[in-house]
Amino acid sequence: MSINRYREKIYAGVLGKILGVYLGRPVEGWSYEKIRETFGEVTYYVHDKVGVPLIVADDDISGTFGFFRAIEDNGNSRNVTAEDFGNTWLNYIIENRTILWWGGLGRSTEHTAYLNLKNGIPAPKSGSIEVNGQTLAEQIGAQIFIDAIAMACPGNPDLAVELVRKAASVSHDGIAVDAACHLAALEAMAFEEKDIDTLLDRAGAYITNPLLRDIVADVRDICSKESDWRKVRDYLDPKYGYEVFPGCCHMVPNHAMVIASILLGGDDFQKSISIASSAAWDTDCNAGNVGAFNGIRLGLEGIDAGADFRTPVADLMYVVTSDGGSVVTDAVIESKRIIHTAAKLAGEEMELSEKRYTFEFPGSLQGFHPCEYGEDYNAVGNLDNLNTISEENGLMISCNHLADGITARVATQTFIDFSKLAQNFSTVASPTLYSSQVVETSVRLLDEGEVFIRPYILYYDIDNEAQILYGEEKQLSEELMSFSWEVPDTQGMSIFKLGYELSSRKRFDGRVVIQSIDWKGAPRYFAQKGMLMNSIWNTNPLWLAGFASSAAQFAADFKRTYCISHTEENGLVTIGSREWENYSVASRAFYSLHEAGGLVIRSVGHRRYYGAVLENYKDAVLYMQRDGVRKELGRAAFPYEENLPYDLKLTAKGTKLTFEVNGSVVLEAEDTAYQAGGAGFVISKGTMTCDSIIIEGV
Repeated sequence: MSINRYREKIYAGVLGKILGVYLGRPVEGWSYEKIRETFGEVTYYVHDKVGVPLIVADDDISGTFGFFRAIEDNGNSRNVTAEDFGNTWLNYIIENRTILWWGGLGRSTEHTAYLNLKNGIPAPKSGSIEVNGQTLAEQIGAQIFIDAIAMACPGNPDLAVELVRKAASVSHDGIAVDAACHLAALEAMAFEEKDIDTLLDRAGAYITNPLLRDIVADVRDICSKESDWRKVRDYLDPKYGYEVFPGCCHMVPNHAMVIASILLGGDDFQKSISIASSAAWDTDCNAGNVGAFNGIRLGLEGIDAGADFRTPVADLMYVVTSDGGSVVTDAVIESKRIIHTAAKLAGEEMELSEKRYTFEFPGSLQGFHPCEYGEDYNAVGNLDNLNTISEENGLMISCNHLADGITARVATQTFIDFSKLAQNFSTVASPTLYSSQVVETSVRLLDEGEVFIRPYILYYDIDNEAQILYGEEKQLSEELMSFSWEVPDTQGMSIFKLGYELSSRKRFDGRVVIQSIDWKGAPRYFAQKGMLMNSIWNTNPLWLAGFASSAAQFAADFKRTYCISHTEENGLVTIGSREWENYSVASRAFYSLHEAGGLVIRSVGHRRYYGAVLENYKDAVLYMQRDGVRKELGRAAFPYEENLPYDLKLTAKGTKLTFEVNGSVVLEAEDTAYQAGGAGFVISKGTMTCDSIIIEGV
C-alpha cells in the first residue's frame, strides 16, 4: 500500500514526539513528590514557571532525528548495519557537546558507547553487555532514539524492529534493546491499528526477553483493574522503580510508565503525555515516546482534541549535530525526510516539494510566530494554516485593524535566538540563511484590500544586538504572486530570523496567505574578514556562534580572525548547510605547530567531507573523508613555512574539485562522493590561525 496514505500520520508522530518532550523536559530529574507538590499534574507546558524556554535542545529530539540519518546517508537501504549507525554517531556527534549526556565513562551509557566507537570498537560491540556490563547496557537510552526509524516503517513492524535493533545496539544491550524493539513494533503497527490492547497483543510477539514480557503483562493487568494513574504508579514503584534496578536511570521503570501512560491515557492524547510527564522518572523521554505513539495512532485530530499544544511550538525543533545548517528545523521538514525514506524503504518513488517552507500539513506553521522584534505595533490576530478552511496549503496570517502606522509582522527562526536559549544541552548550530542568498516567496490576499508586504531579516551585530534589514515593498493581490529578494549584507553576522511585514494605508481586517518560501544553493558572496575580536576578555564572541566546531579550541584570535587548534586528527569547524552545492571557500591561513591544516568543503557532518590541506611543511593534499577512511585524491610537493600567510581556496563545481594556494592551482581532482554540504576549516595535531572565511557561489 502506498506510503502516501501515511504522510499525515508521520507528521502527527513527529509532532507528538516533540510536544511530549517539551511537556516533560522542564521537570526532568524532579522527584515524583516535587512534581506533585509544585504542579499537581503537568497537564500543559510549565517551562515559564521554572524559568526555561519552551523550545530547547534535547537528546530525545537530536538523537531521534539525528541518528535516523544513518538510513538516509546509506542510500535509504534496508541493509543498513549496526556499524553504519555507529559511524553515524561519530559523524554527527561533537564530543562532550552535542546530543548525549556526557556523564562519563562507566556512568553514562551513551558516553561510554561513544568512547568505544571512537577507540575502534564498532557497533554492536560498542553497546554490548560483554564490553560495558549489564547495568550500563540496560539503562534508558535505546528506546528514546527510535521513533523516527519506526515512522519510516509504517505498517511494517518486522522492518521497524530489524532496523531499531541495529540502531539500539550501538549503545545498549539486553532488555533495553528489547524494549526499544517493542516500542518500534507498537509505533509501526499504530499506523493501521488504533486499539491499544490489539497493538500490545501483537507487539508481544517481538519481545524476546522474559522479564520484559512479564513486566508488560503486569502493567496491563494493573491498568485493567485501576484507572487512577497515581495508584498505578504506587503499585509500579516498589516493583520496578529506580531503587529496584541498578544504575542511575534504568530502562525498566520508564518502559513500564510508558505502557501505563498509553493504557491509562486511552484515546486522550493530552492525558497520556500528562501522565508520562507527571509520574517522574525520565519525564521527557517517556512523554516523547508516548507522544510519538499516540500522534501516529490518533493522528492530528487526536493531538488537537485537547489543549492547544501546537501553536506555541509552531513545529519548531533543534536537531543538534555537527551538521550545523540542519540544526534549526521543524516538524514539516523532518517529516518530509522520514516520508522520503519510508517511500524508498518500500520501493516507491514519491514526489515531495523541495521548497523549504510549504506548510503542507494541516495546522503546520513551520516556526512562524508574530514577531516581537522591531516596532511595537503589531496587528497580527493569529496564525493558522490555510488547510483549516480549504484543501490548499499555506500560512494564513489574520490581520486585525491593519492601518497606516500599524503593521503586522511574522517571522521564523533561521538560527538560534539567543534570548531564548536553554543551557541544558549545548546548542551548536549554523544559520540556514545567509547574505546574498535569494529568497523566493509566493503569497496572495485571501480577502479584498490594499495590502503591501516586505521581507526582512533580523541579525546580530558586532555588539550582539539584534538589527533589522528590510526588502522592497510589494503590493499584494488576490492572485498568487511570487517575488524574489536578495538578502542584504550583514558583514558576516548571523541572521537569526526571516520575517514579513504587512502594511496598509487604509484599515484592513483580513487574511494574507504565504504559500511557500524557499532559497537554494550557496550564497553568492558571504564573508567574515579581519580582526573581529572586540575584547581580549571574550575570545568567543557571538559572531563565532554560527560555526559548528569539533576542534578542541575554536576562538577569536588576538591577531587573526580565527584560531583553530586540535590535539588529535581532523578537528573541524564548519558553517553552512547541506544545500550548498557549487561554491568556493577561501581563507588566509598561518601555520604553527601542526600535522596538517586547511579547508573543508561539502561537509555533511564532521567525518564526511572534502578536505584540502598543507601537510608537514612539505605537501599539499586533496582528499575525500568518509568516516574513518580517507581517500587521497591528489598530492603535490609544496614547501611552506611557519607564521607566513598562505591564501587557500578550495572550489567544488559538479564533480570537479580545485585547490589553489596563493592564486595558483596546486591540485585538481574529480570525485562523486558528495554533491553538497557546508564549508570551513580542518586542523590535525596542532594549530592554525586564519584571517577570514569567504564563500562564493560558482
